[in-house]
Amino acid sequence: QVQLVESGGGLVQPGKSLTLSCAASEAVLDEYAIAWFRQAPGKEREAVSCINTKDDSDYYIDSVKGRFTVSRDSVNNTVYLQMNSLKPEDSATYYCAREPYLVCGPWTLRVGGAADFGSWGRGTQVTVSS
Repeated sequence: QVQLVESGGGLVQPGKSLTLSCAASEAVLDEYAIAWFRQAPGKEREAVSCINTKDDSDYYIDSVKGRFTVSRDSVNNTVYLQMNSLKPEDSATYYCAREPYLVCGPWTLRVGGAADFGSWGRGTQVTVSS
């Protein structure tokens, strides 16, 4: 099974930026959906964004639209989450997830959308604080 490894988390001040990376252990040979989720202490895991390898279509939850951008590097098997104008409420452990033959869209970002994905990384911590 593919291994996913997130990196790039850390402590950052409000208004600053971070870029998270999700490196896969193997190349994407078929069509996949890749998503970023986050989970804050005491809260449910929520979807943040997803991207389809078929056409690079991308989707975001309302609270991060205009601030976060998901992208991928197919050569290096890596997906990125560029996070700008960070807010304290963005603090969480961020996870990437991947699922072959899944087409993600706004429906993927629903409550419980994590159940659509079978491969997960271990997460990277993002703390936004002054």
